[in-house]
Amino acid sequence: MFNFSSIQHYHAQLLAGECTCIEAVHFYLQEIAAKKHLNAFVNLYGEEAISKAKMLDERRTAGGKIGKMHGVVVGIKDVICYKDHPVTAASHILRNYISPYNATVVEHLLHEEAIIIGHLNCDEFAMGSTNENSAYGKVLNPVDESRVPGGSSGGSAVAVRANLCMVSLGTDTGGSVRQPANFCGILGFKPGYGRISRHGVIAYASSFDQVGIFGNNLPDIALTAEVISGQDEFDSTVEKDPVPSYVSELTTPAKPIRIAYLKQAFEHNSLDDSMRKEFMKFIEELRKMGHVVEPIEFGYLDYIVPTYYILTTAEASSNLSRYDGIRYGHSKKGSKDLQTHYQQTRSEGFGTEVKRRILLGTFVLSSGYFDAYFQKAQSVRKKLIKKTQLIFKEFEAVILPVSPSPPFEFGTKISDPVSMYLADIYTVYANLAGVPAISLPLFEKGGLPYGLQIMTNQLCELSLFRFSHLLMQQYKSFDNRHDC
Repeated sequence: MFNFSSIQHYHAQLLAGECTCIEAVHFYLQEIAAKKHLNAFVNLYGEEAISKAKMLDERRTAGGKIGKMHGVVVGIKDVICYKDHPVTAASHILRNYISPYNATVVEHLLHEEAIIIGHLNCDEFAMGSTNENSAYGKVLNPVDESRVPGGSSGGSAVAVRANLCMVSLGTDTGGSVRQPANFCGILGFKPGYGRISRHGVIAYASSFDQVGIFGNNLPDIALTAEVISGQDEFDSTVEKDPVPSYVSELTTPAKPIRIAYLKQAFEHNSLDDSMRKEFMKFIEELRKMGHVVEPIEFGYLDYIVPTYYILTTAEASSNLSRYDGIRYGHSKKGSKDLQTHYQQTRSEGFGTEVKRRILLGTFVLSSGYFDAYFQKAQSVRKKLIKKTQLIFKEFEAVILPVSPSPPFEFGTKISDPVSMYLADIYTVYANLAGVPAISLPLFEKGGLPYGLQIMTNQLCELSLFRFSHLLMQQYKSFDNRHDC
């Protein structure tokens, strides 16, 4: 029976004739069918995936050179455009919309011979922390189906954890890859801003959005990142620096490094006490490994969440103004005039959380409040970036929690948006500063996983991967838990 452990091992099996791409695709289609109740997929491309697998098998057996992602079965979040396939951002307002082009990350995957098996469920327009805000219904966490899988990229995290694909893509605007990875007990990587093109990704907040990667091991994450990163003529924000060979340099012997941890983050009253104790024990283990680990004062922690939500809702208000029922997507019929048409179309098409954030964003951008809220938030963001640059002059990595608690039960926070937003206290910092970050599933409490977050400086994804790979080799207690 087909069994996946890593892309490297899978490719070795293919080249040795021990398995085929078709066998892999059939395996995942069977798993998806058996675990349909998890609600991870919103659109499945089974026949297309089988056809692509057959073509790849024929090319490989004929002696053709294989791509870096040859036969790798990938799921993509339902905000990433895939030509001639539906993409809806899990919203009624984009019901039946078919993408006319590929996102750049999809182009890169297809060029390296990946097999895209389907689009994955998410919070509507990537706005949410629990995947309860989807037009397709909530996604269940395979670790404990009574608990949230995290959001907004909940379907992408669940697909990897439940063994429904090899790797998956999500997006991370304020933790939407790292937090669901944390809740599902897998790895979730967010690159630094500008490392991976956003072209073809439905926008939520353009100065925060980043495509991220879910996987079960660091080499798979590194390989996927290497493939989808780099310059793009369609996205002027992409860095022009060449992308390092993450995979070949991943196992370069890691030297002891200087690590900072944010004192206020680990002392914050929102952090679960037992998690705090486990983190402090882990810090002592890092010191025993030869690393220098020091606490640093970080007085901005309580300003991070309000700053993030002021800026992202403002950008969302602007970005989502295009969904008016005129050019594409849902359109209310029979409206008496254009203004009424806009109101009725957007009222019907958008869900509660999206409406809330559009209203908040419109408010902070309005006359009389722009200076008091938006301009002040921009000023705080600049201070955060400056503080981050100072930190990375002295330290090579920063560690902090991913979330204040392990995954919580469905319904416990959905009616309290302020409490929900505050749960993002540890993840939004990396997006505000634009630096790479990763969630590593190193711990568990009562059978529920939770991870450690690591951040490095801008364009230092390679050092992030190396350090993370070292930690994953040291702490492998989670490796064989994928039994859902």
